Amino acid sequence: MHHRNTKIIFTIGPATDKPEMLRALIREGVDICRINMAHAPREELSGIVARVREAGRDVGRDIAIMVDIKGPEIRTGEVEEPLQLKKGDRLDFACAEDTQEKQDIPLIDVNYPGLINDLEEGSSILVDNGLMRFKVLKKTARRLHCEVEIGGKMGSRRHINLPGTRVSIPALTKKDFLDIESSLEAGVDFFAQSFVREPEDVETFRRVLSEKGSSARIIAKIEDQQAITNLDDIIRASDGLMVARGDLGIECPYEDLPVIQKRAVSTCIQLRKPAIVATHMLESMIENPVPTRAEVSDITYAVAERTDAIMLSGETTVGKYPLDCVRVFKRIAETTEKLDNPATRLPLDLRNPKSKLVRSAANLAEDVEGACVIVFTRAGNIPQTLSSLRPTSTPIYAFTDQPHLVPQMRLIRGVEPFLVEFAGEREVTIQSAFRLLIERGHVEVGSWAVLITTVLRRRRIVDGLQLRQVEPQD
Repeated sequence: MHHRNTKIIFTIGPATDKPEMLRALIREGVDICRINMAHAPREELSGIVARVREAGRDVGRDIAIMVDIKGPEIRTGEVEEPLQLKKGDRLDFACAEDTQEKQDIPLIDVNYPGLINDLEEGSSILVDNGLMRFKVLKKTARRLHCEVEIGGKMGSRRHINLPGTRVSIPALTKKDFLDIESSLEAGVDFFAQSFVREPEDVETFRRVLSEKGSSARIIAKIEDQQAITNLDDIIRASDGLMVARGDLGIECPYEDLPVIQKRAVSTCIQLRKPAIVATHMLESMIENPVPTRAEVSDITYAVAERTDAIMLSGETTVGKYPLDCVRVFKRIAETTEKLDNPATRLPLDLRNPKSKLVRSAANLAEDVEGACVIVFTRAGNIPQTLSSLRPTSTPIYAFTDQPHLVPQMRLIRGVEPFLVEFAGEREVTIQSAFRLLIERGHVEVGSWAVLITTVLRRRRIVDGLQLRQVEPQD
């Protein structure tokens, strides 16, 4: 049986927020449930988390929960009637307090007071996911006078992108703080932080979590050109990265998007942080029962890059075929992973002796047919290093006595985590691990396992490797 390395994230919504569907998704192999606070009502958050947790218990496999906070989104205000704009038309943008002035041309208010200060004459404003484009002809103290370059229908509360513009908007909004508070009360495992532009944005969020005593991990979403400029530092500051290709594909030239994705995933592997590829992966399956061939190629490309996880958004929130989408992800991932070539992997820069021991464990397991790696951890660092080595066909089974760490390790490529009590005697813990793996059908008696062990000897920690056959349990 092939051990799937690539993790699957689904976004919960009306199409999936029922106990029977949640159980079916977990049986099918999803690893993480994403809750998008741009759409999910805050008052329903605790109930959603409870239903996902209960479904996991029913199936016998707990999955992780990630809350995607909305972040500092820039939007247009309300319009009485949609405006039909064509190339060459004039339009003014202004802050809300200026919308009551009389004018001869249409005036659209914006929820971001710093818009006028951040933009220069000649700058571009993209509206409604880039479907409309405006050029700033002139700026005054209170307005941006613009010309329509690409027309369309301007409705209320349309999303605005400012490609190439450094914005001074804060990292977290008032809504975000309220959503974070509710998420922590519900006990979520990850936060996806939207519109991260620099490492200081992540550090601001981390201080909030630290003050509240939370061990939740932060996944930075890169969505604009400023984030690409600061990519390496953002990855170092965060606990993982999401390549959010929706806004990123608007902010950056579309031909650059595959290159950015490849660089982001590769850098995450080198820095030993999880990477998620998201957005528009199976967009056609919101309405159709099968993917397009282009979507199949896109998913294959992400898996072949050895990303940690691939994500479903609208496909599982409002789509007609959420379970089929997960099956498509599985089939493509399992097929692509079988073609993985160790010779094409970038070498991981490991400098300390313990990391080199971990690499030896991975190499040994790869050389022994059918072997797995078993590791015992309290922080998750060794499983992450093992995963970043990107073994081809070697399952990584990580055992911990820290309950919060089990769902957090679900994001790490190739890692299957377990909660187990660490006994005083090392061998007792090892036998407990064997027993659990046999019961869950992950290994067979007589199969080979490479164990990374740590013992305390004369008040010093001693690391070691063992190559053992899985023993029958009483």
